[in-house]
Amino acid sequence: MAAARSSFLLFRRHSLLSFRHIAAAASTTTSGGCIPARFLSLIPDAVRPETEDEDVSQTRDDNLKSRILRIRLPKRSATNVIQRWIDEGNSVTLPQLRQIFRQLRHSRRYKHALEITEWMISHDEYELSDADYAARIDLMTKVFGIDAAERYFESLPQCAKTNETYTALLHSYAGVKLIDKAEELFLRINDSGLTFNAITYNEMMTLYMSVGQVEKVSSVIEELKRQKVVPDLFTYNLWISSCAANFDIGGARSVIAEMSQDSNSDECWTRYRNLANIYITTGQLTDSTASSLVEAEKSITQRDWITYDFLIILHAGMGNKDMVDEIWKSLRMTKQKMIGRNYVPILSSYLMLGYMKEVEEVLDQWKNSTTSVFDRSVCDRLVDAFLEDGFSEKAETFRLLLDESV
Repeated sequence: MAAARSSFLLFRRHSLLSFRHIAAAASTTTSGGCIPARFLSLIPDAVRPETEDEDVSQTRDDNLKSRILRIRLPKRSATNVIQRWIDEGNSVTLPQLRQIFRQLRHSRRYKHALEITEWMISHDEYELSDADYAARIDLMTKVFGIDAAERYFESLPQCAKTNETYTALLHSYAGVKLIDKAEELFLRINDSGLTFNAITYNEMMTLYMSVGQVEKVSSVIEELKRQKVVPDLFTYNLWISSCAANFDIGGARSVIAEMSQDSNSDECWTRYRNLANIYITTGQLTDSTASSLVEAEKSITQRDWITYDFLIILHAGMGNKDMVDEIWKSLRMTKQKMIGRNYVPILSSYLMLGYMKEVEEVLDQWKNSTTSVFDRSVCDRLVDAFLEDGFSEKAETFRLLLDESV
């Protein structure tokens, strides 16, 4: 379950943060996300003895960025490196510091990244942006914990409490599943008079999905509409998957229909709508499996798996084959028992994207699985669904593959 839940949160991050975001690789297996990247080791590279730490000022390619990136031990100070650089007569610009701390965050070296922002704050010549303050909230959560991030946010002047810093704190609450605090902050957000975008609402919906409170997603959608916030593809994916997880097929189809009327619709949205419709048509979503365990030992329900199914559909819609591969690999690595429905999104995604070799591989995996029984009727329904949606060539290609593999 760790890998599967990691996929969920982490892929949503990649989504939300772009998920703006975070995100990381689907193979991350911690409880944060996804549930994920935010629970990774804060100092991943602190593995060498101190005597092996390089002299950060003695290399052929000597610049501030290379010096800081060569710091390995967490107790080594990034700010000392900056000060030494300046003492040597060099200058430091704000864009330069931002580039360095972004790379440190990407490398999950959160302590040193936070130290860079501390330097920026302590020097009046640097004017921090809303994004800088938001980054500090995220970093403080990772280095010192959610309480420190909360205190920092509350200490900010009112002018620095912006849509970005509010969303960063909400993201932090969601990461550690502090539902009550997230809901309290969400009320403040809606009463703040500030302008927010879909990312903020996606954060709240993702939290509800991750804790199994899918019935609350609709209330977030209602608030989003009340605030006249424009939904994005991730908003629709969360909304549709919450309907599917509640086995509300009519609701899911209504969302797909509403999505088709959205003026922001493009090729990715169209592909996503087609895949979502095929999944709903083929998957035979019924309430009878809502509480049945896929594997009793791990307590994973079919409702959980539906959420993961829609992650595959989301990234296939966006044409992100690498992400589709990673999610599927992550789910297979959990060794959880799947039912026929769980093969529908991966097969239909590869079919829609035109990767027939991968379609054959998935069919082979299903047939050779020790935990799942191959069900030809599911594949036949998938062929019919492709035909109904006007993809006759793909349907025929898939039918031929099925016949050849018998």
